[in-house]
Amino acid sequence: MAPFLSILLMQTMINIHFIYLYDTSILESIPYPVQTQSLSGVLGGRFIMKPQVKADLAMLLVTLFWGSSYLFMQMGLTDLQTFNLIGLRFGIAFVIAALFFHKRLLKTTRKTIFHAFIMGAILFGVFATVTEGVKTTTASQAGFLVSLTVILVPLLSILLKNRPETRVFFGAGIALIGIGLLTLTKELHITQGDALCMATAVFYATHIILTGRLAPQTDAILLGIYQLGFAGLFGFLLSYLVETPKLPSTPKAWLAVLALSILCSAIGFVVQTVAQKYTSPTHTGLIFSLEPVFAALFAFLISGETLTVRGYIGAALVLISVLIAEIDFMRWLTGKRSSLSKQDLPL
Repeated sequence: MAPFLSILLMQTMINIHFIYLYDTSILESIPYPVQTQSLSGVLGGRFIMKPQVKADLAMLLVTLFWGSSYLFMQMGLTDLQTFNLIGLRFGIAFVIAALFFHKRLLKTTRKTIFHAFIMGAILFGVFATVTEGVKTTTASQAGFLVSLTVILVPLLSILLKNRPETRVFFGAGIALIGIGLLTLTKELHITQGDALCMATAVFYATHIILTGRLAPQTDAILLGIYQLGFAGLFGFLLSYLVETPKLPSTPKAWLAVLALSILCSAIGFVVQTVAQKYTSPTHTGLIFSLEPVFAALFAFLISGETLTVRGYIGAALVLISVLIAEIDFMRWLTGKRSSLSKQDLPL
């Protein structure tokens, strides 16, 4: 318990430290009319919260939901098969998101549908691998491995002739050591579940890069809604072909499906879309790096999962590697504004 709390405290304090003391770029990311408002203070005895603080708290809530998703996936898999669970999760999420943004659906174009088809296929790959992966690895370990997405995004960007900064390579080296400590057995083998979760990080990074290319070409919200629908469709189709599709048969399975659909997918998507209008990529990256920590917290509190001492060291190294990739420490140490990688995490 003590090592876990140490990691949680370390990551949380580092993130808060950089977000609220050293990131002055936040005002540049807020629309001008919002900047001119009173951002904090007391009016009539009532506390007025800063817009970016509200947005950051909303993003923190989204990260909390996503951290819980690994445990909910394990719960759902006790009654449902992999593709069946994915189909239900994203099918329900699509319906909810579509109802929330129903007026926008009138603006749908063929280009949006085509792009959403591609994005939905990759999103399906993300969750097919991680859902299958959590069958044979722990929820906490899955969370830390999937967080490697932050490292992989700039590395894969090399294929697009975008050379990442040197600190990303340094972070990647530390991440490899952390992965080894987290996943390698005494026989120096990686379990199937760990390998699938690392594949998830590759799919996720690809999804982020492609989103950066396609989102500016169409309505980003519509793109997000329809990709949820396509991911659900692929899940239902494969479930029909290779599984026996059904509805959840236990309260526990229903809880898992509804939590994944409503909290982790539909609400997570809507809240992220709105909140990112009032916060910066700096805040987004740092807050989202708490996802594996929340995953480990839920796994410990609900199912009693713990890591070995070596695992905790590996988890800490993975978190450190993410921070190294995100934060320009040299600019911070020399008194200049901190800058983060420009890629944001997806839905």
